[in-house]
Amino acid sequence: MNFKNGVRTFFLVSSLLGSAWVVAQDSTTQSAPADNTKVNQRDQNANEPTADQQKDNSSDRDITQEIRKAIVKDKSLSTYAHNVKIVTQNGQVTLKGPVRSDDEKRAVEAKAAAIAGASNINDQLEVKSKN
Repeated sequence: MNFKNGVRTFFLVSSLLGSAWVVAQDSTTQSAPADNTKVNQRDQNANEPTADQQKDNSSDRDITQEIRKAIVKDKSLSTYAHNVKIVTQNGQVTLKGPVRSDDEKRAVEAKAAAIAGASNINDQLEVKSKN
C-alpha cells in the first residue's frame, strides 16, 4: 500500500466511524423528558425557594442534613422520595419534588416535622405515579 492509498483509507475509516458514533449518539439522546420538567419551571419564580437559596448558617445546614439522613436511611422509600429537594431558610423547611405515593409523602413530611417541627414545614411534595 502506498502513502496516498493509506491516507485515503484512513480518512474513509475515520469518516465511517465518526458517522456511526453520531448515529449512536443521536439514538441515545432521544429519551423521555424528566418527570419534573414542569415543576422546574415553577422554580424559576423568585418567590419559590430553591437549593441555591439554602442558607449557609450552621443551624439551617444541620436541619437539612438531618432531614436528608432520615429520608435516605428509610430504605422503604423510593428513589424519588430519597431525592426530594430540601431547602431550609431561617428554620423554615421547604420540601419539593415527586414521591411515589401518599404514604411516601406522609413519611417524608413526618421525618422533616420530627426534626424541624411541624409548623416549620412548607410541603410542596407531589405524588407521581409510576406511569
